[in-house]
Amino acid sequence: MKHWTRIGILLATLAGLGVAVWTIGAAGLREVFGTAGRMGPTGFLLYCLWSLGVFFLLGGAWFAAAPDERGRSMPLSGWPLFAWARMVREAVSDLLPFSQLGGIIVSVRTLTAAALPSTRVHASLVVDMTTEMASQLAYTLFGLALMGSLLIGDGAGAQLRPAILGGTFVMVAIILLFFAMQRTALDFATRLAGRFVPGSIAMANIRTELSRIYAQRDRVALAFGANLAAWVASGIGAWLALRWMGTHASVWDVLALESLIFTLRSIAFIIPGALGVQEVAYAFVGPLFGLPAETALALSLAKRARDLAIGLPTLLVWQANEIRGVATGRGK
Repeated sequence: MKHWTRIGILLATLAGLGVAVWTIGAAGLREVFGTAGRMGPTGFLLYCLWSLGVFFLLGGAWFAAAPDERGRSMPLSGWPLFAWARMVREAVSDLLPFSQLGGIIVSVRTLTAAALPSTRVHASLVVDMTTEMASQLAYTLFGLALMGSLLIGDGAGAQLRPAILGGTFVMVAIILLFFAMQRTALDFATRLAGRFVPGSIAMANIRTELSRIYAQRDRVALAFGANLAAWVASGIGAWLALRWMGTHASVWDVLALESLIFTLRSIAFIIPGALGVQEVAYAFVGPLFGLPAETALALSLAKRARDLAIGLPTLLVWQANEIRGVATGRGK
């Protein structure tokens, strides 16, 4: 990456971080920290550690989708690197006003900067995102099955029926479109690159790498399983957070609640961190599972506090690496 490009990214990130801090502060930074205080220092620390474990599952999914040319995984020492890339991706998506796309771009940059082959990083990203969305659909269907009676009846759940079912439909449509178009889009990009940039083979290499990874079904299945485990572990983390705040709820209810919250969040993927959308979703869906709106909102704020506790140091370390690159002139 060129020197001035690095400086541009650094300045944009610092500006974005300032906007993010102001936005979260305007939304109630005191309430966020107050909710974390309800968990107690030990409880909040354990919640953050549990979330770090989820990142290792997410990193393991991407790691599984990036086998070498002989179909084997890289040495296990590469696993933490993929977990770190996922942490950077989530930190950028949750705390900076760059939406999900910005987080994806930065995570790819994190891996390619570590000297991993660009074609493998990009192709494995496509496989990882596909299996992540497919596993989210499975998790959502599980939540829908648990609350089926609420959706069928005419009670309070009926008010949220259009949003929940609509969100599920949108998710299914995106997954099918993403899966159906990924190879077609790469073929089109390859032809376009060949037409306007003679000798360009980058897109063709990614297309070939993608086909090679998909041919290894055990790797794809492992990526799907790791992503599904991460969704479930995230739901269990929410259940633990409620217990540390003194609220005792059924783990099955919380898992179902979390699956539907993520479904509603997926509709607002353009909004950075789903700021505001997440809180409204918890306030409306929580009572369906026996959680008062105040308690459900407290869970959302606890997640915001965790995102700050993990995301801010992650962004600072990431930016320190970028600053080091600018200072040394690396990649001129």
